[in-house]
Amino acid sequence: MTETAETPPAAESRVRFHPLRVRPSDDDPDAVVVGRPDVGEFVELPTIGARAVDLLDAGLSIGAAEHRLATEHDVDVDLADLVAALREAGMVAEVDGRPVADPHRPLRPHLPGLRAGHVSWLFGPAAKLVYLALVATTLVTVVRRPELLPSYRDFFWTDYVGLAVLVNTALFSVTAIFHELSHLVAARSLGAPARIRFATRLHHLVLETDVTAIWSVPRRNRYRVYLSGLLWDLAVVCGALLVIGYAGPPPLVDGLLAAVVLVIVMSMVLQLHVYMRTDLYFVLLDLLRCRNLFHDGLAYARHLLRRCGHAALPGRVAAAGADPSAELPAHERRAVRLYSAAVVLGSLVALASFVGFGIPILLHGAVQAGSAVIAGATGGSLLAAVDGALVLAVEGTLQAIYLGTFYRRHARRRRPPAATRDVPRAEPMPAG
Repeated sequence: MTETAETPPAAESRVRFHPLRVRPSDDDPDAVVVGRPDVGEFVELPTIGARAVDLLDAGLSIGAAEHRLATEHDVDVDLADLVAALREAGMVAEVDGRPVADPHRPLRPHLPGLRAGHVSWLFGPAAKLVYLALVATTLVTVVRRPELLPSYRDFFWTDYVGLAVLVNTALFSVTAIFHELSHLVAARSLGAPARIRFATRLHHLVLETDVTAIWSVPRRNRYRVYLSGLLWDLAVVCGALLVIGYAGPPPLVDGLLAAVVLVIVMSMVLQLHVYMRTDLYFVLLDLLRCRNLFHDGLAYARHLLRRCGHAALPGRVAAAGADPSAELPAHERRAVRLYSAAVVLGSLVALASFVGFGIPILLHGAVQAGSAVIAGATGGSLLAAVDGALVLAVEGTLQAIYLGTFYRRHARRRRPPAATRDVPRAEPMPAG
């Protein structure tokens, strides 16, 4: 028999929890964060609530735990309500020996055998010194030789556009995978599981790493995970520029390295688009001490749109609803209201640019490539036909992956975790 959420626990009931991780709250000295890293579910409790969880998990009944807390802290606590709330959040495994239905699907992490001891040296003092030396050497080099800085011409390292698109997409895909692996490795260095997957941001196809479990570590440690991808990208750019500048590689290798530098720099610039929940969005999230800047910002923007709509329609006197940001702390409310403007304006500009420029470029390129393929099949240039076929294959594959990912993520949307903290980092793919 499985315990259901409607079954209220009695005073004599005994509760067993799933394996939980507890840490002090980042902002409240009288609170702790309790959660399940295996499913990315976390809640904040007063310290006495964490003590109650310890007592219950040690085998005390609810009534006995309440008596112990009253003796230790001289306070009356209704643990039945606490257990009911934690059960709804998916923290409770059994009540009186009966399993409780788990509403969450455990995260299936990639590289589960990777341990903190295997990779923690990558974030130690020696590694930081090597990294600083690499960046400093590259800065000196590009100051002396500014022609090494990336240019749009670096994308076309061959006269065959289709071949350039195919190879550059492959190079970018490899660097994007390593970018996400750096997030995964950084999370594993903190003992948190992680998983890489496809996702979408507006019209972008992205790779993202689900590292929601790092909510179990203090804020100062989470920056390591947020920034590890960008730092890896910067290290690759520096290494490639130094090879080009000092090793004198053959022209083909030189061109490919320059293309790698260009596509990585372009992806690093996209990280500034914080309205799409990029790596820097999560840095901003913690710097501003916000719990869920994106969803709260969207809710506030919808509230403003509803209020403007009610004001614009004659005869409508119904309220537009309560301000969803009103219940937030003052510092968080200010941040949410400013961020909501960035979400609306940034999304509108990005979508308008895609409609005005991105879609026409994609269609024009597809028509040109299709014409080359047809011409090649009817006696024209075979090389031009192959080049056109490569363009169609690459863009068609990326768009198909985007549509499939969009359907999976939006048609079967799951509710967000209780801590409303979606920590995946995204790396845009070159989908047009």
